Amino acid sequence: MIDLRSDTVTKPSTEMRKAMCNAEVGDDVYKEDPTVNKLEKYTAELFGKEAALFVPSGVMGNQICLNVLTNPSDEIICEKTAHIFQYESGSAAALSGLHLNLVEGKNGIITAEQVEPLIRPKEAYYMPRTKVIEIENTHNVAGGVIFPLETIKELRVLANKHNLFMHLDGARIWNAHVETNIPLDEYAKYFDSVSVCLSKGLGAPIGSVILGDKEFIKEAFRVRKAWGGGMRQVGIIAAAGLYALRNNIPRLKEDHEKARTLAEFLSNLDTVNIDLNTVQTNIVSFEPLRKPVEEVIKICSENGLKIGAGGKGKVRAVTHLDVSFEDIEKAKRILEIALN
Repeated sequence: MIDLRSDTVTKPSTEMRKAMCNAEVGDDVYKEDPTVNKLEKYTAELFGKEAALFVPSGVMGNQICLNVLTNPSDEIICEKTAHIFQYESGSAAALSGLHLNLVEGKNGIITAEQVEPLIRPKEAYYMPRTKVIEIENTHNVAGGVIFPLETIKELRVLANKHNLFMHLDGARIWNAHVETNIPLDEYAKYFDSVSVCLSKGLGAPIGSVILGDKEFIKEAFRVRKAWGGGMRQVGIIAAAGLYALRNNIPRLKEDHEKARTLAEFLSNLDTVNIDLNTVQTNIVSFEPLRKPVEEVIKICSENGLKIGAGGKGKVRAVTHLDVSFEDIEKAKRILEIALN
């Protein structure tokens, strides 16, 4: 079975499992796990931040960051299909009492011109207080679209003008980095907090890392504990993340090539509507023209291919390290059958 539902389905490689098996461990709640400490130090250096904190999941990473940057009843401005709005179970409201103000982006991209009119007047005590501008890079729902650096810079200027924080949901920032050759620390320098995921294209089984200055991470450590994220001998898992960072970033370019190959094939079918401009990294999102999404997914599954629904009548295929170029060729044949 070829699985293109998500890059979260990857399994640890033999080498990653060896690293996990041999990991030196301690009690991370006491900050005594040497492998976790190495992972946090290494990630902070990659992103040019003072400190980092290992957390179990991307949702926890994003939500801790938003919690630390805000107070209850504050407002976050984000794109209307952002992960923090669509796929985090209402956590911003439930855990931190936050309000989300949504921007109609183009392929997940929001601009300073769109955001500025949404910033609440400071004297308006009867409104929520705008506190954070949040962006997602790459943008999941938009199909792995890369958020332009120049637009990020413009948003940072706007944030400074209004004394706002910036948060980056960088679950797939590695894909943006590999595709653009923009250094990770260059992306990160414009944000007060960053959350990055180890368990997608990098192939680790679990874990995310959040980044910021030392005071931010000190408070994030407290919130992680309060939310049940304190872990003990977790170096066994952190070793997988450390291995992923040291070995699996450059190979993401292969995933992009696989996605482009699949997308170009689909673009030549008269049974599909696809925008090749959105296929910038490892996600291929397309609209079947003859059959409902559910039927296409069912036929694919019956023929050995798992794909997922992408929302708004679209199918989504995500390439990753456990899918070969040969698998992509097989997937093409199955999709052609399913889409006819």
